[in-house]
Amino acid sequence: MRNTLTTHKYLVTLMIGLLLSSCNTTEPVVRQESVHGKSVETIVEMMTLSEKVGQMTQAGRNYLVKEEDIKDYFLGSLLSGGGSAPGNNEPNSWADMLDGYQGYADETRLGIPLMYGIDAIHGHNNVVGATIFPHNIGLGATGNAVLVEEIARITAREVRATGINWTFDPCVTNSRDERWGRAYESYGEDPALISALGRAQVEGYQGSSLSSSEAIAACTKHYIGDGAPTWGTGSGGNIDRGDAQISEAELRALHLPPYQAAIQAGTATIMASYNSWNGQKLHGHKYLMTDLLKGELGFEGFIVSDWAAIDQLPGNYKSDIIESINAGVDMVMVPGNTAGSGSSYREFIKKLKQAVNEGSIEMSRIDDAVTRILNVKKSMGLLDALYSNDRSLIPSIGSPDHRSVARQAVRESMVLLKNENVLPLSRDLSTIVVAGRGADNVGMQCGGWSIAWQGGMGDITPGTTILEGIEATVSAATQVIHSPDGVAASSGDAVIVVVGEAPYAEGQGDRDDLSLSNEDISVLNRVKASGKPMVVVLLSGRPMIVTDIVENSDAFLAAWLPGTEGNGITDVIFGDYNPTGKLSVTWPTDMGQIPINVGDSNYSPLFPVGFGLSY
Repeated sequence: MRNTLTTHKYLVTLMIGLLLSSCNTTEPVVRQESVHGKSVETIVEMMTLSEKVGQMTQAGRNYLVKEEDIKDYFLGSLLSGGGSAPGNNEPNSWADMLDGYQGYADETRLGIPLMYGIDAIHGHNNVVGATIFPHNIGLGATGNAVLVEEIARITAREVRATGINWTFDPCVTNSRDERWGRAYESYGEDPALISALGRAQVEGYQGSSLSSSEAIAACTKHYIGDGAPTWGTGSGGNIDRGDAQISEAELRALHLPPYQAAIQAGTATIMASYNSWNGQKLHGHKYLMTDLLKGELGFEGFIVSDWAAIDQLPGNYKSDIIESINAGVDMVMVPGNTAGSGSSYREFIKKLKQAVNEGSIEMSRIDDAVTRILNVKKSMGLLDALYSNDRSLIPSIGSPDHRSVARQAVRESMVLLKNENVLPLSRDLSTIVVAGRGADNVGMQCGGWSIAWQGGMGDITPGTTILEGIEATVSAATQVIHSPDGVAASSGDAVIVVVGEAPYAEGQGDRDDLSLSNEDISVLNRVKASGKPMVVVLLSGRPMIVTDIVENSDAFLAAWLPGTEGNGITDVIFGDYNPTGKLSVTWPTDMGQIPINVGDSNYSPLFPVGFGLSY
């Protein structure tokens, strides 16, 4: 009898345990308990642990084991990484894809829509046919906050047209070393300039109300000191994701002001950075994320991790989760799976719930994170009405009006570094030779984060090349000869040579030698030997070591990474627009000067911050 009773008690206990466990691991039986009109506090009280943890999870769309996981795991967010696009990369296919994903979210008990994130960092740059603007280093040279806000507004319109409601931008890094592969994502090295332009982008993306059909949530990044690591401390012994070995005073003076400005502008989200600060990874840094950002600065939005970034914390994956959440990360980007890169979102959810049930993470920390996420979703109007994707904006993608603003941005970003009475060129010259691998190359103009993560050479998306801009500008009587290798240089009255960097992004762009390629140098030498007036246009994401080239040229233009509108460069070359761009970064004379920044002792660069000629 005693054994029977014991068995009975065991079975009852087991059944109760399984019942309780199911509340935290499976979809609740009751469906569609509407959140519309309810306060965030009330919604949080309604939620199970599974629903809360799901809201804290951002999965990569191309890593979904099955799309039904959006519903089954109550996912709060999805993202497209660089190059992650529907099979047919055009606007309507994006909108169809987003409708499908949101449909699964609508089938959950509470029907909370997804936030869908994308790196629209210089236009809607993952979508073929979208307007691609100059990268930030070029926008920094404009110094024009009004223009930057308009660019962000246009980008928001094109992004929303495809059903996406969140961009991982602006990047407000203060890049202190030109060797860094993300240097072009920085506006410059002046905290005041970075703050002004970053604030303008936040305001452009989010508009007067995040619930507007043309607004998207901004994500200011990468918090904090991502541009300050010491060379040799990063991935592969380079600099990306390295250790910022600087004092707190320097951190606050050079790197914190843009975040203060973004918070004042109402940035909805902030992304934590891969880098370390004096040996401690930012994703586990409670002082910087919770005490400083949320406490001292009063940031009320939510912090999202970078791509699989918590995996880089020391320890095992479960301890990574515990450390990052307790430090202040509210939503974790979990783009991988067990067969791909990084950890699986399924594994993340399982281990996060275990940590909560074991008491390693307090429920109050979970509720705080979820409250922050839902507050942002409520401000976006996602909790107050059924999700709907308005496709009326699709015709605006890559429209002439949008491209006109991009062309203006290109014109204003041009920095004239040298001019020996050659520019502006006459459009009535008999013959103009156009040389260099960048002359007829939209992909090279756009750089990284353009259609693909690392970008690509050639006709990656519709746009106007520099060569096409020249051909459209000169008089009907002028002959334009395209000679990529410069062999035909002697045939021209003047030669325009377009050289520079092939596209790259992030760590793959880290370089310990910023000289031009041998191919570029050969072309330049060939043109120089012709004796014809030589105008050099440099396409690059940072200052290059071009001291000798500048000396040997008759005119030299820093064109940065201008995007799809190469005719903006032509506008300057032929004098339709008088160059106004000014360097927002220091231009070194040689590699021995790098890193070099304003305020350094013995500051003697090739060109200082603020330099730029006009006609």
